[in-house]
Amino acid sequence: MRKTIVSVAIAFVAAVSFAAPSYACYDSYGYEQPQCFIKKVKSYDYYGDVVIRKIKVCN
Repeated sequence: MRKTIVSVAIAFVAAVSFAAPSYACYDSYGYEQPQCFIKKVKSYDYYGDVVIRKIKVCN
């Protein structure tokens, strides 16, 4: 009986420790914070010159 209680307690602690980091990306209101990054886009203008633009992309 004692071994069963100890093993259940260990399993519970392990399950809680894996579930806690999954909530790290949510703010206090429960909404997911946008994850943005800067993307460089290469294009050409009317005269054939290379134009590099920086665009902010968010998920």
